[in-house]
Amino acid sequence: MPMQVELVSPERILFSGEADMVICRTTAGDIAFLPGHAAFLGLLEIHPLRIRLSDGTDEVVAVHGGIVEVSPNGVIILSDQAELASQIDVDATRRAKEDAERRLMDTDDAECEAELRRAHVRLQVAGVEPI
Repeated sequence: MPMQVELVSPERILFSGEADMVICRTTAGDIAFLPGHAAFLGLLEIHPLRIRLSDGTDEVVAVHGGIVEVSPNGVIILSDQAELASQIDVDATRRAKEDAERRLMDTDDAECEAELRRAHVRLQVAGVEPI
């Protein structure tokens, strides 16, 4: 029996539907949620998130932090910034990655490192880099 999954960003609902599994990376490590999972609340890392649909396909999402909550009603993912694979501009992401790499040669800035991680995740979700 599938579970209800909601993926919400400040701009809109990115995904709402039933799924057989959600796989994500939290600050405590990788975790997979199946229907009937125990209650859980965790902080999301910058990492691809997979929603396994009932037909066996995956909806892959670039998640740039946020919260995941599991309850008897399903899984809710709240992220300040998240992108479906179909929404990623690969060329712009490659330019952002190259820019962050150049800036990191001159500095040890945490925000620059986060920009580089976000670019890697976008490229992974878009299928350009391996996950």
